[in-house]
Amino acid sequence: MSLVSVENLTKHYPQRSGLWGAEKIVKAVDGVSFQIAAGETLGLVGESGCGKSTLGRALLRLQEPTAGRVTIDGTDVTALSSGPLRAFRKKAQIIFQDPYASLNPRMTIGQTLSEPLEIHKLGGDRQGRKTRVAELLQRVGLRPEMATRYPHEFSGGQRQRIGVARALAVEPRFIVADEPLSALDVSIQAQIVNLLVELQAESKLTYLFISHDLKIVEHLCDRVAVMYLGKIVELATAAALYTGPRHPYTQALLSAVPVPDPARRRARIILEGDVPSPTAPPPGCTFHPRCPLYAQKDRPERCRTEAPSLVDQGGGHLAACHFAGDA
Repeated sequence: MSLVSVENLTKHYPQRSGLWGAEKIVKAVDGVSFQIAAGETLGLVGESGCGKSTLGRALLRLQEPTAGRVTIDGTDVTALSSGPLRAFRKKAQIIFQDPYASLNPRMTIGQTLSEPLEIHKLGGDRQGRKTRVAELLQRVGLRPEMATRYPHEFSGGQRQRIGVARALAVEPRFIVADEPLSALDVSIQAQIVNLLVELQAESKLTYLFISHDLKIVEHLCDRVAVMYLGKIVELATAAALYTGPRHPYTQALLSAVPVPDPARRRARIILEGDVPSPTAPPPGCTFHPRCPLYAQKDRPERCRTEAPSLVDQGGGHLAACHFAGDA
């Protein structure tokens, strides 16, 4: 059963160059649809600037969607007014990319973790909230006495654990993890991944895990969605995607991932050109100017004029490519 349902989610920004420049529209997220089952981890990957973080924030209405519908745990999030939206925050939370910037430097960790409890009237009285803060710190592998310290007194990995504890404070069912490992040393990343896995097993959490690290996504996620220029171009189970990618963009991404097993190594695929501007995406398939398959097929008119739909290629493996069967 789906806990999260996203239908045609769109986020466009107006952009003006200079004082008198013409206004352009940045298509950060452009008609995205998918579902996440209860207890599942869906990975969201793609190059920087493809719209991953914008999508994650729009799901929770930390950024207002331009169009589309998001349903989380039976609630149409896009239809909520400010009061019900605040109450809804107990069901869905976010772990931010930068663990230092997301913490108020003037508040102790205890105050930071108590704040959502006070807002949502959880934990009882002051002593009850203090007890709850101690429990949260222990749950993420920190000591209760650390509650009196400030963010600058912690390492990057410890600060991200605090960010996880803050997300857990209101006992949500769904968490958007927005590149939670990218600011951490490699040695610390595995610890946070293991923590997220443990917490998911304990609390039956559902994750949208946003990352550019394809190896971590393969290890952590049940299914993976690949995003390019505001659209999802491939969606499949992690096993199917990593062993048999159908979209040429996914193939290019995976070809760059180091693999210790020689039998699994792929020939490196170098994409030509830069990612097009989201203010002026190419017509038809937005990937076609960089697509190796498009060149091999003698540049068919269809790729230049007709946007491919996300179609099931078999077994729930979706790909948005006119020639996905040949990829």
